[in-house]
Amino acid sequence: MTMPFTKPHIEDRRRRVRVLFNGKFIVDTNKAKLVWESPYYPTYYFVKSDLDPSLLRESEKLQDAQVYDLVSGDRVAKGAVTEFTGNKEFAGLLKVAFPAADAWFEEDEKIFVHPKDPYKRVDVLQSSRNVRVEIDGVEIAKTNKPRFLFETSLRRRTYMPLTDVRLDLLRPSETTTACPYKGVANYYDVVLPDGKIHKDVVWYYRAPLAECIQTTGMAAFYDEKVDVWVDGEKQT
Repeated sequence: MTMPFTKPHIEDRRRRVRVLFNGKFIVDTNKAKLVWESPYYPTYYFVKSDLDPSLLRESEKLQDAQVYDLVSGDRVAKGAVTEFTGNKEFAGLLKVAFPAADAWFEEDEKIFVHPKDPYKRVDVLQSSRNVRVEIDGVEIAKTNKPRFLFETSLRRRTYMPLTDVRLDLLRPSETTTACPYKGVANYYDVVLPDGKIHKDVVWYYRAPLAECIQTTGMAAFYDEKVDVWVDGEKQT
């Protein structure tokens, strides 16, 4: 996909952004910057005054940046904050590592993994096409009521009603992942009749975010790890 700009790219984010750490908001600003360090997704940068310097402890000096530990009470997140000093595009800005915080909010809505990209969209479309899934020659799912999820620049995903999936072959997995557009995913392993286990090849969203609410109660397969036919045509 060709982005509408080259990296690095910075835009003003005209919404309130808050960062929660150790029970208090360490950042609460209307002046956040949305920064694309790579073309894949953006991250938040802040002006230096948005973060109380008493929360920062010097950790490492880099060529173009100063790295800090984030310290609040008895909590320490090592190397969680980077202040850019020599890079002219980012000079005077701070970055808080997204996973270091306990939660991030845009206005009063919690966000996951990274900020949503305003140049990306997700569509979930109902279809009546015939979809069949096999693993090692064993049919795992078959439906004519799929919902196709289209996400900018990514592979199409097929969501199928759980009632059209061989539930007797699914075993709950402890794996979870998070997506800023879809929410928190839970996974199943597939256990074939011969006992062979295929780890985490099925996922579902118990409570998908609003953009993908149509995937509720539906399961998706990793097309890269299974065999899929759509209207009789094997997918590659």
